[in-house]
Amino acid sequence: MLMAYYGDAQLLVSRTTLSFSFNKRQPPPASRANKQTRISMEMHKVPHVLTVAGSDSGAGAGIQADLKACAARGVYCSTVITALTAQNTVGVQGVDIVAEDFVAQQLKSVLSDMHVDVVKTGMLPSLGIVKILHQYLKEYPVRALVVDPVMVSTSGDVLAGPSIITGFREELFPIADIVTPNLKEASALLDGLKIKTVSDMRSAAKLLHDMGPRNVLVKGGDLPDSLDAVDIFFNGEDIYELRSSRIDTRNTHGTGCTLASCIAAELAKGSSMLESVKVAKCYVETALDYSKEIFIGNGPQGPFDHLMRLKNNIHKSAGQVRFNPSDLFLYAVTDSGMNRKWGHSISDAVKAAVEGGATIVQLREKDIETRDFLEAAKLCLQICRSHGVPLLINDRIDVALACDADGVHIGQSDMPTHVARALLGPEKIIGVSCKTPEHAEQAWIAGADYIGCGGVYPTNTKANNLTIGLEGLKTVCLASKLPVVAIGGINTSNAQSVMQIGVPNLKGVAVVSALFDRECVLTETKKLRTLLMEATQVMK
Repeated sequence: MLMAYYGDAQLLVSRTTLSFSFNKRQPPPASRANKQTRISMEMHKVPHVLTVAGSDSGAGAGIQADLKACAARGVYCSTVITALTAQNTVGVQGVDIVAEDFVAQQLKSVLSDMHVDVVKTGMLPSLGIVKILHQYLKEYPVRALVVDPVMVSTSGDVLAGPSIITGFREELFPIADIVTPNLKEASALLDGLKIKTVSDMRSAAKLLHDMGPRNVLVKGGDLPDSLDAVDIFFNGEDIYELRSSRIDTRNTHGTGCTLASCIAAELAKGSSMLESVKVAKCYVETALDYSKEIFIGNGPQGPFDHLMRLKNNIHKSAGQVRFNPSDLFLYAVTDSGMNRKWGHSISDAVKAAVEGGATIVQLREKDIETRDFLEAAKLCLQICRSHGVPLLINDRIDVALACDADGVHIGQSDMPTHVARALLGPEKIIGVSCKTPEHAEQAWIAGADYIGCGGVYPTNTKANNLTIGLEGLKTVCLASKLPVVAIGGINTSNAQSVMQIGVPNLKGVAVVSALFDRECVLTETKKLRTLLMEATQVMK
């Protein structure tokens, strides 16, 4: 839908252009400006979800989960709060329902102004609030309504009384694009129908569809004796059995809210209903798997990490330091061909380099399958972090994100630095290959942490790589506002000359063949580190 929406906007621009080309009587300037402003607004429309739900003081579920899920999926999320709850990982200790007239005021404030695409509901604690919501949705129609009929939390606490069931059935289900009950909620909506098998879930989905919603998703996370997490999706014609791995973790608080919010977010971006459900299910599984070992609260059910960033801080609190320019001193860059030549695994080569004194490691593996690269990167990350050495990934931002590496190194023809920074966030290290002062200036503006400058000398590791020599290296260093590591053809015979060019922001050398095209990586690393130490002593 969203793509079609943008497509319509582009078509409108095209038609407007044609009218200017062929119609000699153009509209007055003010009218033309208003039309262009309207077109511009349509083309730059941000996908927007409004969540109407309760607040969770523990921030695992409710409004807080909705906000985090939408942020993770790249969608703007506004809120109407229906209730305040006092809850934590143990359970719900109290509920304070927001006055109905103030819920109405919140709804009007957002819907009358902010161009909402999708409304997602969570905790609706009174029949009056349900009716108010229905009234405002008639007055301010939206593209889709996602109803998560919250009556029982994941932890088993009752959050809405029996009267709400009538409200769901009569007010919201007939206008809903999808409803997403868990097993207990589906049973309550169907007058206590027992749902214990996948077959029962299929029957329940069809019965719920008869109440009016266009689509039904019955969530089977609590299905007894099931090895998988099974959900049933029914669109009135076809029924789909959606399975994913069951993650063994205590951190499941807020899964229902998150799933519904993610569906809403994908719908707001223009995806189809089935595709939105599949993406949401995959996202929840990934977030649960990422979060399975984090620990927040002392109760039986903890929250999970929607943004999949918390473990970064765990690593930092465990002693990992942020990037320091001195980390560039002996920069080891791996090479898959050289490892094969000498019979070294990636992790063995990295372990030897780190133990020999490498101060930072870059995995530059061009001839390896992504799955194998990811597994190797995870193992290398463990090795590097046990020694306090940063690990970067060459080019592959997807692998860096998946293994939680310390950063990336990118070239001039790779992803733009500012895009990499937006994806990785402010904490990760980004290095950029540069040959000219202009490259160095651009890297600094775009948010890089350091630059790699070269090739200083000819090298066999990169085809058609122009060399800049020691003078070219010095020129770039003097122009750079960032720390510099020299790269290209550097080995034990010339490393000292490189380090002695006399510029303070040259912090080290990056080497490939000098370490990894050798039988004993450990010995060669120790030898090169000794030479570099001697060179820096002479400079002092």
